[in-house]
Amino acid sequence: MTSIPPRSPIPPGDHLYDTLETVARDLYIKALQVIPPDVRAGLQRGLEAEQRDGHSTAGRIMLVILDNIRVADEQQTLVCQDTGLPVFKVLVGGNLNVDIPRLKECLRRGCERATADRPLRSNTVHPLTRKNTGTNTGRGIPVITLDVAPNADHIEIQMAPKGSGSENMSFLKMLNPSEALQGIRRFVLQCIFESGARPCPPMIVGIGLGGTSDVAMALAKDASTFRRIGSRNPDPDVASLEEDLLAKINETGIGPQGLGGATTAMAVNIEWAHTHISQNPVAVNIQCWRGERAEVVVAGDGTVTWK
Repeated sequence: MTSIPPRSPIPPGDHLYDTLETVARDLYIKALQVIPPDVRAGLQRGLEAEQRDGHSTAGRIMLVILDNIRVADEQQTLVCQDTGLPVFKVLVGGNLNVDIPRLKECLRRGCERATADRPLRSNTVHPLTRKNTGTNTGRGIPVITLDVAPNADHIEIQMAPKGSGSENMSFLKMLNPSEALQGIRRFVLQCIFESGARPCPPMIVGIGLGGTSDVAMALAKDASTFRRIGSRNPDPDVASLEEDLLAKINETGIGPQGLGGATTAMAVNIEWAHTHISQNPVAVNIQCWRGERAEVVVAGDGTVTWK
């Protein structure tokens, strides 16, 4: 019997890399200007909840937030002055023979072009000298997470500009397994109370469970930054915990911008991994009310489809 040789990966031409650089620039700018539909819907639900419960101050804050989005739409301006640190989540089709270092360079150059062309405030500094690179890029920046999609001939790119107000509210604790669900709930609520108004609520709370310490933190970042508001984890036990924690967080009364109300969080998103029998890592990463992100699919021939 004659064996069929494996399909050769499709080598992309130079035009694909040119497209990826331009797409990276446009993703950065779009994420800062156009709030995603699920976030807008979550904010509208928050406004309705504040009006229904008679929280006049919280209701006015939600109206200001929604008006901020409207003005940004009409004037094509940034929603917030914090242009964040660029974070990319990239899924590369297995049928594309992509030069990964070159792809990363395209994303970096795209961030530099966005910063110069828009222009954007540069936030990237040396951790000791605090010298600003002026480009929103640097050592380890942009943050790029890569994975492979088998039998696909396109590249999916999600981008989020992560602001410091929310990113500063990041937490990790290695719980004892005996603390069980109650320990997880207690730690998450402690993080929310400690955060208060600093992450600009109503917030999106990302939680990472399991894995090792670094895996839990990465899961929490993915949950807060790239999960849609209103989505639920496919594991029923995890989904139940998402709903339970969302209710408890909104019962704190912290409210929009920390001034009281029914809408402290629009979503609690949990991602998880199996972990060691003698540990239970729990990480919390918070996203502000803007929930800024943008997404695109680039085919092997350079065709761009915005999502």
